[in-house]
Order: sequence, then structure tokens, then C-alpha cells
Amino acid sequence: MSLFNQIVSAIGNPEQQASSNQLSSIFNTVQQLASGDQANSDQIQSAMSIVGNFTRSALQTKRELDGEQQVEGVIDRYAGTGPNPQAVQSLFSPLQIVEMTQQITNKTGLNPQLIQGLLPTLVPLVLNFLKTGSKIGNIAGNPVLSSFLDADGDGDVDIADAMMLAGRYLGK
Repeated sequence: MSLFNQIVSAIGNPEQQASSNQLSSIFNTVQQLASGDQANSDQIQSAMSIVGNFTRSALQTKRELDGEQQVEGVIDRYAGTGPNPQAVQSLFSPLQIVEMTQQITNKTGLNPQLIQGLLPTLVPLVLNFLKTGSKIGNIAGNPVLSSFLDADGDGDVDIADAMMLAGRYLGK
């Protein structure tokens, strides 16, 4: 099942945290980032895709080293729609942040300083998107997270595409 289908399924499941309001809040934050003078929606989508790929890699490593519950703990702690520099620092080394910034700059043409300013918002947004699959009552198991981490490694999961579909789902 695709990442977006997992999210829609989570919205309809009373045992999971997902809601249309949560998706709407994420989507509205992305739109606000894209409405500024310094970036457009295509650039923000590309940045989200790259941030999502780096986040997937970081969470896969964390899962291998510390287990699924630790990954879910990171998501619960740092998911949100506002800036949180600790979310970036908890997932990425300084070298990874530089690599991510360079990839985003190369793909979008955005200046590195702007990207550095966006990362504390983009990372919590990605984590908030993943939190939609969390079970109510801190019960382990998050199908959205599992789909995102793409256990078979074929790389067909893209957070920006899932967010775009979420916007359509919400009629935005």
C-alpha cells in the first residue's frame, strides 16, 4: 500500500492519530513556506522530497541501531508544524545537514542560508506527516512509518508526492 493510502487509511481508523485537521495543518504550513518572497511551491516540494529522503535514511539507521520504539519516540517528540531546530539536530549530523543543504540548493536554486532557515520547519513537518500512523495511547506500530521506511528498499516512497496527494484529498 502506498504511503498516501496508508495515511488515508489512518484518517479513517479511530485507533490511529491521523485526522483531516492534522493533514490540513501540515499542508497549510507548506503553503505558507511557499508563499514567501524567497521560495515557490515547486522549490518547497523539491526541498520536502530531499528532506524526506534524508529523514528516511536517518530513521532507518535509528531503527537498525535502537529499534522501532525509539524511532516512534523521535517522531512523537519532534513532529509538528512549527520550527524546531532540535528535530534537525536529533536526526542529522552536521555533515548530513551540509549534504542535504547542498542537494536542495542544487535542485531548487535556493540559497543555502534560506535552506538552513527552512530545515527546522521542514523536518518536523515530515515527522508530523509520519505521525499520522501512530496508534492512540502510545501503542507500538505505525503503518505510515513502516510504509515510509519502505522495507523492500525500492525507493518508491516520496514524501512530497504524498503531501501533494494529501492536498488534493483535502481539496486544496
